[in-house]
Amino acid sequence: MPSADITSKTRRDIDDAALERLVQRLAAAPQPPWLHAEVARRMGERLEIIKLKPARIVDWWARAGAGGNTLHQAYPAARRTEVELQPADIAQRARWWPVALTPAARVTQARAGEVADGAAQLVWANMMLHLLADPMPTLRAWQRALSVDGFLMFSTLGPGSLQQLRALYGANDWGPPLAALTDMHDIGDMLVEAGFADPVMDQELLTLTWPDARAALLELRSFGANLHPRRNAGLRTPRWRRRLEAGLQRMAGARNDDHSDGRNDDSNPGRIELTLEIVYGHAFKPLPRARVLPESTVALADMRAMVRAGRGGG
Repeated sequence: MPSADITSKTRRDIDDAALERLVQRLAAAPQPPWLHAEVARRMGERLEIIKLKPARIVDWWARAGAGGNTLHQAYPAARRTEVELQPADIAQRARWWPVALTPAARVTQARAGEVADGAAQLVWANMMLHLLADPMPTLRAWQRALSVDGFLMFSTLGPGSLQQLRALYGANDWGPPLAALTDMHDIGDMLVEAGFADPVMDQELLTLTWPDARAALLELRSFGANLHPRRNAGLRTPRWRRRLEAGLQRMAGARNDDHSDGRNDDSNPGRIELTLEIVYGHAFKPLPRARVLPESTVALADMRAMVRAGRGGG
């Protein structure tokens, strides 16, 4: 069982109804968010450090994760199982990805509960962990889906995301603009608790800019939604929307004033600027260890792996 300390960190306050609406909106979108595709590309660059070339891949929440092209380019001969959250995701899968990039003989679709233990040498999950109220069941499912020495690659939003928007909401007492996000060190602890070995976490900050507040808010909506259960109740009014847009424009103007001394830097004064923290992680599935008890139960697949290891892998 997970320790009390780990358990206290795993659950997040998320409005389940708002999450369901978001998932449905992403499923109905004509294409996945461009941000997800860009993060998938960046995560794909990290595959170069892994020596193992997986022949079997599980892509968790494949459509919205937008990693199909990246995985196909990295491992063109691999068989890939695309896990989706809802049957509608599977039904609409074909209209997002060209058949040429996902040959039917090598790509199949499934739901999370249909993935067999030890089915993959790579579990890939792009930009979905931050949508889970409790990541632990999913982390354990990823661990079970991997064969021994298989590896996990994932990305998620970190708590440094949208600090500018948080400051604006806080100054105006508008409530939280988004649900709390999990620190990468806590995610590392969860990976160990779920049975992974050698977790490695890192992060980068992406600064996005827009010409005006309306464009910024429209694109933010395409990325996600405010899932915090204690956000403002009911619908916001047009008057509040205008106050929000004006506040964002003032923030851009204030930043412009900060750079009025002629300093040369890479900022974009006058534009709306928001920062996202992208957390990347990878970990391996170690050889299982049987607990020393008067009576022990070990899965047959794990027992076979331990026997092979005891014989030197033969």
